[in-house]
Amino acid sequence: LTNVVPNVKITAIRPSPLAGVKEVVVDGQILYVSNDGKLLFQGAIIDLNTRTNLTEASEAGERRIILAAVPAAQKISFAPAKPKYRITVFTDIDCGYCRKMHEHMAEYNKLGIRVRYLYYPRMGPDSEGWDKAQAVACAANKTDAMTRAKRGESVKSGKCNASSIVQRDYELGQEIGLRGTPAIILEDGELLAGYVPPAMLIRRLEPPAAQR
Repeated sequence: LTNVVPNVKITAIRPSPLAGVKEVVVDGQILYVSNDGKLLFQGAIIDLNTRTNLTEASEAGERRIILAAVPAAQKISFAPAKPKYRITVFTDIDCGYCRKMHEHMAEYNKLGIRVRYLYYPRMGPDSEGWDKAQAVACAANKTDAMTRAKRGESVKSGKCNASSIVQRDYELGQEIGLRGTPAIILEDGELLAGYVPPAMLIRRLEPPAAQR
């Protein structure tokens, strides 16, 4: 595959649900390649008996494994006293819907949702959003700094290796295959692309019995 499509990062190769085809993880996405390396398939494989998207399930598993390796100290956490649910959110300080999500942080927390942020300035290095992320990364109180930055306030911070901190999260988001922000990842690895209001998110998180 790398001979045909250079500069791609293959993180896993394993059997697929299709005979004679391997499942290949490339930049956080699932591709399918014939065992002889001549054919490449892109798209979802659906189990018609269970109506399960097997491709999405594999991608969710990859995201879960990747995020499980991220130390808790690497994330900026906004949490209630006794969280019931935990989500990881790749956020861009200047993203309008990211700011809208943060405005409702108290509501997420009241519903028992712990929100853990990772930096993902969409415009990449040398952008204004990147500089703002670095300022938050070096702040003594990162939760307060994040809140003020999302309000459009200037954040003054101390000295630290902020570039490597933001770069680390940014590369992590690329490895997962993010295309935008906010990117909400549930504990099972499911990715919700875009802003999800508190009332809608809790319905996704609660088991069916709790919604009756």
